[in-house]
Amino acid sequence: MKEIPSPLPGTFYHKPAPDQPPFKANGDAVAPDDTIGLVEVMKTFIEVKAEVAGSFAGYVAQDSSPVQAGDTLAKVE
Repeated sequence: MKEIPSPLPGTFYHKPAPDQPPFKANGDAVAPDDTIGLVEVMKTFIEVKAEVAGSFAGYVAQDSSPVQAGDTLAKVE
């Protein structure tokens, strides 16, 4: 199991917009360049890339929750 950490502190989002589905669902294939979420810092949204390949095992951080740099956001099998 590989963990995807937050690259910086901010607010983590599972979706590109409130009315959109999450970037990934459990069991989805994941490639290193795939976006799995967004971290908002001072009204700027930074894409969080998986940086690993595998099968998406789920989000650890809640949608719209505050995170710190290094916090686990999601897991990939």
